[in-house]
Formats: sequence, structure tokens, C-alpha cells
Amino acid sequence: MSDHEKNESNAESVINQITKKLHSDGSSSSSDSDDDKDIKYSAASKKKAKIYRLFGREKPVHKVLGGGKPADIFLWRDKRSSGGVIGVATTVWVLFELLEYHLLSLVCHIFILALAILFLWSNASTFINKSPPKIPEVILQEDIVLGVASALRVEFNRACSIFRDIARGKDLKKFLAVIAGLWILSSLGSCCNFLTLFYIGIVLLHTVPLVYEKYDDQIDAFAEKAESELKKQYAVFNDKVLSKLPKSLKDKLA
Repeated sequence: MSDHEKNESNAESVINQITKKLHSDGSSSSSDSDDDKDIKYSAASKKKAKIYRLFGREKPVHKVLGGGKPADIFLWRDKRSSGGVIGVATTVWVLFELLEYHLLSLVCHIFILALAILFLWSNASTFINKSPPKIPEVILQEDIVLGVASALRVEFNRACSIFRDIARGKDLKKFLAVIAGLWILSSLGSCCNFLTLFYIGIVLLHTVPLVYEKYDDQIDAFAEKAESELKKQYAVFNDKVLSKLPKSLKDKLA
């Protein structure tokens, strides 16, 4: 083999080595960039997963409210129905609370007006050459009554079971929470009557979910700070009060 051929073979081997090195460096750099992207994506997903949500909410507000027609009404997705509910509730509250109208009087007056209109229309149909209005036959179906009674029975039994468990002292935290809730309700009841509380509840159901859905990020951030502060206060209360309680009470609080 001549020197010229040897030099060509050496040059080709050097070029092949350089090409392999560049290819390996390029593939490693591309793999590194892919790894960086995966790390960034996982970090972003972890950051997204760590976002605090009020009451541990993982679903949209519409799904939390049960979805369907009731959620649409509470969130004003169906403006006509939502406005109708608020309008009827406001009318009832104004009649019974501001004007001091009584329920029995209202029902009797409605029946008097309806019967008078139907009676006059039926007797005047011979003079105005129109057929009297057809009064629909109202029949309450047995399956509807049984379904409502069954649902009420289940809810009543569950409420009695919860009340019995709380009264037996199985969960001291729940017992204290129920006592505090009943005390708050009694305080509100001394300030206003049941109808006003019912009306306030309807208004809150049609405003609070809507505001929360619109400003959920800001509200969740504020709730996270409030929960952190409550945990600090509970830690102080635990050190000063709960640590001095008997062991049996500590086990119930745990």
C-alpha cells in the first residue's frame, strides 16, 4: 500500500471519529433538553397540584353544587330561573315580614279570588258565547308520595344516627362543633325570625357560589392564610389547655 492511500485511510478514520463524537454529543444534548423539559413539566404539575383549594375542593364549583338545574340556578347560568326564585322569595318576605301578612290569610284570599273568577266565568259564558274554562283534575300519584316519604325517612334516620353518635361522646370535636353551631343559630334566631333567616339563606345561596366561582383564586389564597393562622392558635390552645386534660379526653380529641 502506498503512502498516499495510507494518508487517505487515516483521514477517513479521523473524519469518522469526529462525526461519531458530534452525533453522540448532539443526541446527548437533545436527551438532556428532553430531560429538562420533563423536569420542568413535573415541577409545574407539582406546583399546580399544591394549589390550596377551600375545603379541599378538587372539582369546579358547578360540580360541587351537584351539577344540573340546581347548580345552574345558584350560579346564575339560567338567569330567568334564578331571578324567578329571588323574586318569589323577596315577594314572600315582603308580604309576611314587612307588611305582616299571614300565611293562612294569603292562602284563603288566593282561593277566594280563584273561585270567584271561575264562578263568574262559568256563569257568564252563556252571555259571551265562550266555553267555560276547563279546570284541570289534580291527582297526586302514589309513587311520588312514596318516593318523597322514603327520601325523608332516609334523611331522618341518618340525622338521628349522627345525633346519637354525637350524644354518646364518640367524637368530642364534632360535639363541640355542633354545640357551637346551635349556639350561633340560637343567637341569630333571637335577632330575627325564621322567615328572615330563610330569606337570607336563599340570597346567600345565589350570591356566595357565584362570587366564589369568579374570584376563587383570591378567596383560596386568603383562606389558606386564615387556616394557617387557625392552626397556630390551635397549637397554642393545645399547649395551654388540651395538654392538661386527662388522657381519655385527649384520645377523643385526637
